[in-house]
Amino acid sequence: MSTLLDAVNAALATVNDPEIKRPITDLGMVESVEVDPAGVVHAKVLLTVAGCPLKDTINRDVTAALDSVEGVTGVDLQLGVMTPEQRSAMRESLTGGAAQREIPFAKPGSLTKVFAIASGKGGVGKSSVTVNLAVAMAGQGLKVGIVDADIYGHSVPAMLGIADSRPTQVDDLIMPVPTASGVSVISIGMLKPRRDQVVAWRGPMLDRALVQMLADVYWGDLDVLLLDLPPGTGDVAISLGQHLPNAEIVVVTTPQEAAAEVAERAGTMAEMMHQRVVGVVENMSYLPCPHCTSEAPDGPVHRLEIFGSGGGARVAQTLSQRFGTDVPLLGQVPLEMSLREGGDAGKPVVAADPTAPAAAILTQVAEKLAGRSRGLAGLQLGLTPTSKL
Repeated sequence: MSTLLDAVNAALATVNDPEIKRPITDLGMVESVEVDPAGVVHAKVLLTVAGCPLKDTINRDVTAALDSVEGVTGVDLQLGVMTPEQRSAMRESLTGGAAQREIPFAKPGSLTKVFAIASGKGGVGKSSVTVNLAVAMAGQGLKVGIVDADIYGHSVPAMLGIADSRPTQVDDLIMPVPTASGVSVISIGMLKPRRDQVVAWRGPMLDRALVQMLADVYWGDLDVLLLDLPPGTGDVAISLGQHLPNAEIVVVTTPQEAAAEVAERAGTMAEMMHQRVVGVVENMSYLPCPHCTSEAPDGPVHRLEIFGSGGGARVAQTLSQRFGTDVPLLGQVPLEMSLREGGDAGKPVVAADPTAPAAAILTQVAEKLAGRSRGLAGLQLGLTPTSKL
């Protein structure tokens, strides 16, 4: 019977907590496990908090893992709740005893690539770009997180189909909300008492909210963290530069002249905060002619440039000249129904319709960003000489 019990324990070690993304055996969530002479497994698994939103997922995953063990004839699974002492011990284990309000991505040894998605003005599709880049990177096998730092807009949860989800809190440690795509998300919208509540905060509160989403959330070992910034050059952009100076900036614009002009300001703001602009994404670049696509789906398609042309190239060129380093135009994303429909339905186009032209471009941009090495070229170090020779 001991051999079967060993196999049962090995099976339990393959089950990850859906929020923390670590084995439940490592987290101290398995309180007891026994196998009776008839081959029935009697196990008790502890949830982090009462009313855990992913209780059914844990129940299903544990039962499936135990049922798959050869020799197991049945599963008797009980779900309990951790005591305050057990939660504190788990939190200590997760954070390694680190001080509170410490942002892991700001540490010199952090291996997480941090990209802040910025725009000069609203309405250019910045959040759509952020969400699709994240899902595309997750599809490449990377561990990806999103901080929806657009405090007033916070549309990222709805675009990922988790608008009504709430994060689990273990003591003062917050778990990001997982999604079907594998991307973990935290948003100020998830921390409000009601979804329709208006956020009417000024500078200090905005700064505290950003720090909380970065420092009080257990992100685990991420390959990439994306931040969806508010449009413009306000408080959050300044706070980001102070708390995450190593973040690299992606500027989103549309082709029109007015959008390009203000997008350049967003890029210049990054320079002022000693951050590097790594590229420009031009959204709503053109509308593929519906007559061409319907009458000759495999033939050439001419473009309807509804918002003009050249805005993205202009921003990239201006910022390259201003910074003295190459700021490339990473991609031109066309206007497509599937891109808008995916955002409304909570199913990003890169996952829902990967063959769509917009999905293909966004996937290419994600590959370029994920494949970048974090060199010092073009990065301002913020050093100020104190004396002259």
